[in-house]
Amino acid sequence: MGEKRRQKRMPRAVREQQMLDAAVRTFGQRGYRAASMDEIAELAGVSKPLVYLYLNSKEDLFSACIRREAAALVAAVREGAGGAVGEPADRQLWEGLRAFFTHTAERPDGWSVLHSQARTHGEPFAAEVAAMREEIVAFVTSLIAEAARSAHGDPSLPDREVAGLAQALVGAAESLAGWANTDGSVSAREAAGTLMNFAWAGLGGLMEGRRWSCP
Repeated sequence: MGEKRRQKRMPRAVREQQMLDAAVRTFGQRGYRAASMDEIAELAGVSKPLVYLYLNSKEDLFSACIRREAAALVAAVREGAGGAVGEPADRQLWEGLRAFFTHTAERPDGWSVLHSQARTHGEPFAAEVAAMREEIVAFVTSLIAEAARSAHGDPSLPDREVAGLAQALVGAAESLAGWANTDGSVSAREAAGTLMNFAWAGLGGLMEGRRWSCP
């Protein structure tokens, strides 16, 4: 009886986050199809009817997990880069990437939900992740454009080329995070350094007018 009273006194927002924590862990480790509401409720320490009362359905619960994890990832990247505001664009990107890899390593189940589960189960899940990705791409695009302005005094790289570079950089970061999360020896700093060495060095060549000639 005492436990039931404590559950009733717990604020709804706190209880809901507790359910989302359990859901992210279950979806991330078991997959969307295999995860059950019974398992999520048990892990959260609540009844299954209470999960349905708060979050309506398995689909709505999964969508809520995607939105929370996406918002947390975007916030982490922006906060990381924000610590280098006023610094050159490459330093801001470095800090953003390091924050990205740190976050995905610390929340592997959340990254699995975003990168693997949501993308393989169609709309509206994929759309939620696409919105998050485009926000990060827009942020990276702004840094690349700023780097071009710093290098030449004007945005000499064509907009389409900047957009393509940003898409490629974000795609590489996503792939590298998946690899890093399966290899415990790879640190967030190492992953960020690998990507900066690969991408930013090449970008520097573009800014100096060096381009690979297509045969």
